[in-house]
Amino acid sequence: MASTRDIRRRIKSVKNTRQITKAMELVAASKMKRAQAATLAGRPYAQLMADMLAALASRVDETQHPFLTEREVKTRGILLVTTNIGLCGALNANLFKHVLDIKTPAKFVAIGRKGAQFLARSKRDLNSEFTVGDRGSFKEVKVAIEHMTKLYLDGEVDTIEVIYPRFKNTLIQEATVRPVLPLANLKGFIAHLQAESGTENNPQNDTREIIFEPNAHDVLAALLPYYVNRHIHQLVLSAKASEFSARMVAMKTANDNASSLIEDLTLEYNKARQAAITQEILEIAAGQSAA
Repeated sequence: MASTRDIRRRIKSVKNTRQITKAMELVAASKMKRAQAATLAGRPYAQLMADMLAALASRVDETQHPFLTEREVKTRGILLVTTNIGLCGALNANLFKHVLDIKTPAKFVAIGRKGAQFLARSKRDLNSEFTVGDRGSFKEVKVAIEHMTKLYLDGEVDTIEVIYPRFKNTLIQEATVRPVLPLANLKGFIAHLQAESGTENNPQNDTREIIFEPNAHDVLAALLPYYVNRHIHQLVLSAKASEFSARMVAMKTANDNASSLIEDLTLEYNKARQAAITQEILEIAAGQSAA
């Protein structure tokens, strides 16, 4: 049995660790709420975009823009969105499973240091890596989006897909592969946007008349890059909410485990202390008997 001094030292160490994990849990909870609010704030923009694209869909030829034209897939373009640091459970590991499932040629762009490190270790074709702060600001994300879009327009990749942790709720973050380009089925994309923004049953979508100047084709050509920017940015915000949720849950689990360990160590300490006192009493009694 360990000495009482060693047990006290372990209890103190675990308590110090619990203070750290508790602070990290509170910080993650605060950041999670902020990330959720940022994600919800983008829904009105998604609604407006869905309305405009719905009006455009019936007026343009979907083959007239490179974002809409489907082509033979020789190289996939994968944007991997991970965290910059760990302590978030199996969040990143679940994303890496999707990467390992890719057997066809692919170029990777990483948002997050953990993803870049994994791609380098697994000897994948890492084209570029970017770091985005906790707020997931559009200015930071846009740099990665523009780089990815350039690869697509230059023909270096034939698709753009995003692997990211989709935020469902505080306890569930789902590793997801989301196709972004090409939008070969524009009407299908519109339905997705409307469902995402909760406007699929809005009668105004069918009756509102929109006049496009100079013409529908030019407006669509200008609108589609905004769609790509907005859509990928929303996915990154969802990934941020997932990261902070996973970290909050992981730190809460660590707190609970630390509390349980402290209880066990306290019990062990009391037993050791009781054994030491009993031993002293026995020694005193034995000494008196000998006298």
